Amino acid sequence: MGLDITWAVDWVRRSADVIAEHRVELITLDREIGDGDHGENMDRGFQAVLPKLDDLPAGSTPGDVLKLVATTLISTVGGAAGPLYGTAYLKGAVAAGGAVSLDGPAIAKILEAARDGVVTRGKAEPGDKTMIDAWTPAVDAAAHAATSGADAAGVLDAAAAAAEAGAVATEPLVARKGRASYLGERSAGHRDPGAESSALLLRAAADVAQAAAGV
Repeated sequence: MGLDITWAVDWVRRSADVIAEHRVELITLDREIGDGDHGENMDRGFQAVLPKLDDLPAGSTPGDVLKLVATTLISTVGGAAGPLYGTAYLKGAVAAGGAVSLDGPAIAKILEAARDGVVTRGKAEPGDKTMIDAWTPAVDAAAHAATSGADAAGVLDAAAAAAEAGAVATEPLVARKGRASYLGERSAGHRDPGAESSALLLRAAADVAQAAAGV
């Protein structure tokens, strides 16, 4: 079963709920190795998207929703998260194109485009202790699931599980990018907040997709 505009809108709403639920956790993670504002910034950004969903014109597509999220996050989220997440959603929107329904391979391509956008913008690589450490395994898992014949919900579930594991795996790493890199060896032992928020957003996408599929 493909994922349509209803899934996309519901994903944004669920994302806003999840970020709000984990706001303090994300603030705490970021306070340990960064500015401490990641949870606050992400919450503000997604709350700003919510009222705009009601203004989407008739005939809007999932790509239109992703573009709306992108432009809103870029304009409302401070720090590095706004440009990085904004780029991710914008590149995802381009990959989605005007498709009304997204199948497994389409979802995998959207996630790959989103990840590549973040890499281009932030210049991070796997192992740098950034959100890429969640996104790259997610993209790889999504591609494998899609190639294996998984539907869109299955592809997202695989991506979310890999992102969650990737976020946990950032804990022992020494940061090589971003503000956390200023701490050097002291950054080890802490989970990267961007990787954690990425995992939360991908899990939200998967949960909404599975609910739509009746799983």
